[in-house]
Amino acid sequence: MQAIFEVTFPFFALVLCGYLAARRGVLPEAAIPGLNIFVLFFALPCMLFRFGASTPFAELVNPVWLGLYIACALLIVFVTVAQSLASGVNLKDSAFGALVAAFPNTGFMGVPLIVALMGERAAGPVIVTILADLFVTSSICLALAQSGGGHWRESLGKALRGALSNPLPWSIAAGAAVSLMQIGLPGPVDRMIGMLGNAASPVALFTIGAVLWRSQKALSRPTPVSDYAPIVFIKLVVHPLLVLAAGLVALRLGLPLDSFALTALVLAAALPSASNVSLLAERFHADNGRIARIILWSTALAFLSFSLAVRLFGVTPGA
Repeated sequence: MQAIFEVTFPFFALVLCGYLAARRGVLPEAAIPGLNIFVLFFALPCMLFRFGASTPFAELVNPVWLGLYIACALLIVFVTVAQSLASGVNLKDSAFGALVAAFPNTGFMGVPLIVALMGERAAGPVIVTILADLFVTSSICLALAQSGGGHWRESLGKALRGALSNPLPWSIAAGAAVSLMQIGLPGPVDRMIGMLGNAASPVALFTIGAVLWRSQKALSRPTPVSDYAPIVFIKLVVHPLLVLAAGLVALRLGLPLDSFALTALVLAAALPSASNVSLLAERFHADNGRIARIILWSTALAFLSFSLAVRLFGVTPGA
């Protein structure tokens, strides 16, 4: 377990550093959007471009991985929406609750963390989860949140257009194209991309902490624990267990899925909620207090729950 904590602790410690820096005023609140822009439009796309270029194209569009993960995500969305509606939460807030329950922080945290634990071979399955969540999970949840007037198709179209404006899938696609065409980038360009990609992990983690502080700072009223604790449980426990169960069924049916890929998919599902959902909730005038608390607590508790999942799967860092 000590070897696992030696890998996971620095990742979560950087999140805490960002939180404390913003809370203490060392990092001005006005600087947080700039950090987000740097990570989302520069550093993270370069990191994903490099992984896309080094991952076989067949893995990036693996139908078994995609089908398994999307099916589990949609079931999590259905269960969470049903649970929230039964608790008296309106449809818009139920949809955003489902999004934080089904959308892990794979971009800012998951790719570098899981690759650090399992090696670069794990990048393929984790990138598949990013594509699935950006185009399917988030699109359906956002469409559901906007479908109060019954314009389901129009809302889904808007959500898909929003996913296409995200630079992450385009950077993955560019990397895959470079790999397929076996194009070698000029040395200076390759080194520049490498420098930006290497900056992605620490800056992204630091930014998560700052965003968590800003979300918590904006909370205007107390939220009962019963409003967010079940969603945190679904995210950290139910989601990875569901992916594991579905993967074991796929293995029993003889589908082309190996234990290594399944482990990467389960660990991706075991990550805390994506921090950017809070920004989306704010933009769509949903109950951001509830969403912010789910993200905050899932991130805080994931240090132990995620590390335990790594231990249970017998992952040996550096092996």
